[in-house]
Amino acid sequence: MSEEKEDLFRTLRIYDETKEIKKMPESSGVFSHHGQREQHQVDGAQGMLQLPPCPSIQHDPVCQEMHSMMQQQWDPHAQDTSGLQSMWFSEAEPEGGTGSRFQPGDKTGQFSSPSLPNREVWSFLKAIPPIPDEAVVKQKSPCGSWRVGTLRHGKRVNAIAISSAPCHVYTCGTGYIRVWDENALHASDRAPQAQLDFQDPRNRVLTCKLFPDEQSLITGGMARGLTLWDLAPTPQVRAQMASTGSICYSLALSSDAHLCLASFKGFVEIWDVQNQILIRKHEVPPYASRCVDITGFKFWTGGEDTTLYSWDLRSYQKLQQHSLCHEILSITHDPSEEWVLAGLKMSDVVILHAHREEKYKAIVQRYTQHHNLKFASCGTYFMATLDEVIHCLAAPSLRRLFQAEECYNILCCEVSSDNRYLVTGSKDSATVYQLLY
Repeated sequence: MSEEKEDLFRTLRIYDETKEIKKMPESSGVFSHHGQREQHQVDGAQGMLQLPPCPSIQHDPVCQEMHSMMQQQWDPHAQDTSGLQSMWFSEAEPEGGTGSRFQPGDKTGQFSSPSLPNREVWSFLKAIPPIPDEAVVKQKSPCGSWRVGTLRHGKRVNAIAISSAPCHVYTCGTGYIRVWDENALHASDRAPQAQLDFQDPRNRVLTCKLFPDEQSLITGGMARGLTLWDLAPTPQVRAQMASTGSICYSLALSSDAHLCLASFKGFVEIWDVQNQILIRKHEVPPYASRCVDITGFKFWTGGEDTTLYSWDLRSYQKLQQHSLCHEILSITHDPSEEWVLAGLKMSDVVILHAHREEKYKAIVQRYTQHHNLKFASCGTYFMATLDEVIHCLAAPSLRRLFQAEECYNILCCEVSSDNRYLVTGSKDSATVYQLLY
């Protein structure tokens, strides 16, 4: 990989909360659900954001008051917004130091203040009563976790799925899938509610995806095919989808659950999962198909060749490729499907915008064998498991919300769609955490 490509990545910092950083904004910029404008840090050497002076500030008391309030709004010392100094872009400089500084505001790097209202508008605005804090619905992030139970699967747990209504956990490994109800999640000695056995006991599930309606599950692994399961009222096989590859490493579902992508060595199968029809066998570089994911009309692949590729789902043409230096162990996206995260063997997390030329890298600098990434459905945080350690990180600030450690390497992880539980799979069992808010 050339150094020029590496220089394009801006560096981010994973950090723990300190006395100087009391509160981090978690609803702006990266990973916003509704296309909100990004808010970025201003370099300390350049000073704080300043409003342009009001031309008649000395003569017009209304303008004077308005200017004072707006200045106070943007002054980090006037209120508790010290987090503005430590957002995603607190370390956002090219690694090589040769690129241009990332500036706040519009594309030209200029901050534009809104035009000031006249007296009548301002009088009307002042008459509107404030909205009480308790009436505002805020998306929360967990402040910690509580280890509540252990699911004794009996063999390596390579993949996990969690349904929320009703709450069931599906632990997948070699020969069978075990189904656990919510009572088992808060215990360590409960038997599974059901066990789904494969015809071939050597069939090993390596990956699974739960459908958005939580009524179906698709699994893939060391078998020449994908298995589509109906989960309700009783779990059972709906269809066997024969594949041309022997080992399925990763699965991805489109947001409408119409398409399923399955990655094999050197190619990706694209399925019409509703009708169980293979649409296309799409060739990719031989060592670039360990992971696959979908965002809109793009899909992403990556693996041992250290390059992240994006492909057009309509034309099947390659759109982009990004050299990341280290082996790619996982790929995921945020709920808005705007941002793609890749977990590297070096433990670094690469963050790319799905549509714009924005690329960032959170540096960890520790080699790892297992790196799993999973976004919560609310989009305010994601889980990163690095070998035996769990990191829960806020988005977009990258503040570490909590950290936990297990005895064995974590092979997979999943967050329930209602954001109540985190379940991790390892050597011969799954560990259940209740998220605390």
